[in-house]
Amino acid sequence: MGVERGFEDTTIPELFMYLSEEVGELAKAARQLTKMHTDSNSDKMEIDRELADVFSYVVDIANLLGVDMEEAFKEKEEINNKRVWNKKGA
Repeated sequence: MGVERGFEDTTIPELFMYLSEEVGELAKAARQLTKMHTDSNSDKMEIDRELADVFSYVVDIANLLGVDMEEAFKEKEEINNKRVWNKKGA
């Protein structure tokens, strides 16, 4: 987000609030995409833009906390790849 948008003084708790709001918008967009309990008055939302908003806030939080997201993602994927996952209904 940064200076160019006026977010240079945004705190981590504030970023979490913004992130929570965007996750809600992403959920609404996903419901609309899958036609899950939507009303006829709902505005169509673009799921790709909502995902980008969520990603942007996650990256902002990671940067403020000094987390290398690429490295963290790789490490977590190594852990997940070794896990045994139970299938639904199993």
